[in-house]
Amino acid sequence: MSAMSDYLENKIVDLTLRGQAFTAPATLYFGLHTTATTDAGGGTEVSGGSYARVAVTASLANFAGTQSAGSTTASSGTGGVTSNNGTITFPAPTGTWGTVTHWSVWDASTAGNMLYHGALTTSKTINNGDAAPSFAAAALVLTFA
Repeated sequence: MSAMSDYLENKIVDLTLRGQAFTAPATLYFGLHTTATTDAGGGTEVSGGSYARVAVTASLANFAGTQSAGSTTASSGTGGVTSNNGTITFPAPTGTWGTVTHWSVWDASTAGNMLYHGALTTSKTINNGDAAPSFAAAALVLTFA
């Protein structure tokens, strides 16, 4: 299950109903967390051990349209679901990251504003020397209800 942050919800209300400008980020940054994220932006993001958010350009090629996983045309579906079209791979850990339970999407490589967040289907303990964690294509699903 995914959710929008309070920050993004407010920006969408101001944009669509209140005539206030909002420029969507050209690049999105994916993060991992060891505690639950919240709409307010909470959660403990992984740090150290070569961890870094992963940059993905916002584009039709990188995120599926709502009509089907893997699509690369403008959204025309009715279910409000999108996912990543390509693999999102984090750096290989050079230290213990802990047990990752949640993911997030941000508008900056550090700090910034959380846009989306959600829980992993299965938590994953990531230790020094493990393979680089990743989300396979279509594995990171965002649902708009």
